[in-house]
Amino acid sequence: MREYLLTLCVTAAVTYLLTGPVRKFAIVAGAMPEIRARDVHREPTPRLGGIAMFFGLCAGLLVADHLANLNQVFEKSNEPRALLSGAALIWLIGVLDDKFEIDALIKLGAQMIAAGVMVMQGLTILWLPIPGVGTVALTQWQGTLLTVALVVITINAVNFVDGLDGLAAGMVCIASAAFFMYAYRIWYSYGIEAAAPATLFAAVLMGMCVGFLPHNMHPARIFMGDSGSMLIGLVLAAGAISITGQVDPDNLFGGSERSAVHQMVPVYIPLLMPLTIIAIPAADLILAIVRRTWRGQSPFAADRGHLHHRLLEIGHSHSRAVLIMYFWSALIAFGALAYSVNSASMWIVLGVVGLSAVGLVLLLLPRFTPRAPRWAEAFVPPRYRRRRAAPAPGAAEGAVSAEDAVSAEDAASAEAADDEPRTPVPVGVSGGPGVPGVNGATALGARSRVPRG
Repeated sequence: MREYLLTLCVTAAVTYLLTGPVRKFAIVAGAMPEIRARDVHREPTPRLGGIAMFFGLCAGLLVADHLANLNQVFEKSNEPRALLSGAALIWLIGVLDDKFEIDALIKLGAQMIAAGVMVMQGLTILWLPIPGVGTVALTQWQGTLLTVALVVITINAVNFVDGLDGLAAGMVCIASAAFFMYAYRIWYSYGIEAAAPATLFAAVLMGMCVGFLPHNMHPARIFMGDSGSMLIGLVLAAGAISITGQVDPDNLFGGSERSAVHQMVPVYIPLLMPLTIIAIPAADLILAIVRRTWRGQSPFAADRGHLHHRLLEIGHSHSRAVLIMYFWSALIAFGALAYSVNSASMWIVLGVVGLSAVGLVLLLLPRFTPRAPRWAEAFVPPRYRRRRAAPAPGAAEGAVSAEDAVSAEDAASAEAADDEPRTPVPVGVSGGPGVPGVNGATALGARSRVPRG
């Protein structure tokens, strides 16, 4: 465990330290595209954050290769080299896309080639645990097609969810943390060395995300771009392929899978766990394809209909939308992890159900308009304060406070103004003397800035 933690820390440190220079390089190189209609940020932000993440990946694998125990992963398996080859190819395509905006079909072809490179070097699915059937060996073509499909789906799922500051890196970090615990348990508890590469991939992936997140949290100073989102998607897929198609489920319980399935359902977790860690991004990907195809658009046409965009539309703030996505990702990933440890515990099921109810309340939070009591209004934001009722007509003189009173001259002018047609005031433009401007917390126009001393 200490060597995995050391690898994680080195990867995170290298990624964190390189992100600052990479940001300056992206600005100089002009990798700061104009704000598009679907973007949430309001100022051009440099991309190419995937450069720092890729060098963090290389540093983590290099350190692991020189450690006593983790060195055996490189000696007994060719999977780390396969991962590095595929990652280098997909990263290079991502860097070119961040700078020159490559066509979507070209990127799709590059993703399939990167997956094929990993398959050629041994990182492929060899068998699948099928419920009610057992372990089914796959032919070379079946394993290749399934591996390529899983890599492409995972890469695009992570790429689609990369729409808010810190969202993709945080969700992948949560998923890789749960995946690391599961893979480490298989390797350490059951002594299955085939799970060691997947454990290493998860540790390195966590380091890449942890090192990049401080620069990418709202408001983000740099975006990972396609060079980063496709890279972490490929690493996540590589770990899932390794644990699914390389670890024989029959060895998990020291007997036949057919006899073990009646006692412990987690025999199928090697098949389900990779699906749970990308459940939210995969759902977003499927909904986007269905939505765009239904409208007669290309599945690769960008829009503002993703899950994180919908959270913003119903009233969530940027930070709260990201935290809600974090919550659901953690609930699904760690819920599956807890179920794999003890599937017979009813407390786990009740806990997942209870946390799901909490998640639904958080989703519907903007539908409620909580108001603070009168004595606490000075300590809360204006949106939580109660609106003061206008004084009733004909109220006794002196019954209205001085700040709410209106002079007779102002009242007469107000009555005269009511008889005249009103001209709407444009957003962001002051209405003139006596007429307040409409700039404010909910206005879309430019705000007046006061110079600071």
